[in-house]
Amino acid sequence: MSRTRFTRRLPAAAAVVGLALAVAACGGESSSSSQGSNAAAADQLKPNADLSQQTLQVTVWDGYTPKELPEKVKAKLKVKDLKIALHETNEVAMAKLTASGDSGIDVAFVSGQYAQALNEQGLLEPIHPELIPNLANLYPEATQLSYDKGNKYSVPYTWGTTGICYRTDLVKAKPTSWNDLLKPPAWAEKKVTMMTTERWLALPALKSLGYSVNTDKDEEIAKVKELLVAQKPHLLTYDDTTFGEKLTSGEAVMVEAWDGWCPTTDPKGNIAFVVPKEGSDLWVDTMVIMKSSKNKEAAHALINYILDPEIHSWAAENINYKVPNKAAMDKVQIPKGSLLGIKPAELLDGESIIDLGQASTKYTTLSQDIQAK
Repeated sequence: MSRTRFTRRLPAAAAVVGLALAVAACGGESSSSSQGSNAAAADQLKPNADLSQQTLQVTVWDGYTPKELPEKVKAKLKVKDLKIALHETNEVAMAKLTASGDSGIDVAFVSGQYAQALNEQGLLEPIHPELIPNLANLYPEATQLSYDKGNKYSVPYTWGTTGICYRTDLVKAKPTSWNDLLKPPAWAEKKVTMMTTERWLALPALKSLGYSVNTDKDEEIAKVKELLVAQKPHLLTYDDTTFGEKLTSGEAVMVEAWDGWCPTTDPKGNIAFVVPKEGSDLWVDTMVIMKSSKNKEAAHALINYILDPEIHSWAAENINYKVPNKAAMDKVQIPKGSLLGIKPAELLDGESIIDLGQASTKYTTLSQDIQAK
């Protein structure tokens, strides 16, 4: 099983601020009213449209889909062409998708809260389930995601959670609480890492304090800041991408980690992962169709093709992220120690991260303040 590193969640503080302002500038409807207007304005699509007259432009993280996907799609769906554009972060994708006029993008891969933000501004085409019969392959739990119950405007591609990844042979006690990271014991002094991606930097402290991962209350965020400032002198470093290597080398003994990046399949068998007792999140990366797309039938056909078990299983086998597709996961040979076996019901124990609109800038400011201390 190969492992690919992505910068899909790395912070882009200025971009986050720009996102909140740019999306707000696209038009100001409430979530419920915009979803209703989107559904009412859903285009009439042709189930038997001639896809050979349509082209597709997709934006996605590098390495997140098979390199041969364009050729396979053209051969299978007979579309005129499929071009892949890459984005490094959700924020970069949003800058493309919220720019004035037609972005030229038909299908975009973004995380769930960003799909929610796009939908709230009327930028997404509602999903036409009759054009995606492979939706039947999804786990029932994958239709109950809080940012988009019923998959009305997005289709989940990968999902997972966040926890503590640790060296079983180097810790003197198995971590069970976020406080094991936030207030490291003496034997872990300067051997702990945290992520700086804004919502995930705050996650351990939020859960430790019993707050929602989606809080926008100033007094609660102030308490989070207090904890993180006190923690900082005891950390090895902040690390969003190479924490697994630091564990493998022994430089770190405990790290905050997304499950798919915790190297529990290391041949030495001395790395484990735990979701702390205070709970964690459920993150989801999704596929959405832009309202501005001129190729909506082909866009639906592409998503249907990706949901084919033979295709969707690639993500689990190559990037080590679980896919919310039962038929695909049933095909995956799960290596010993792999976290791919986490059950959907366990994932749904986590709290889904949702879009906070302008309040998202509070987490940008928090991250900037912590790193500047």
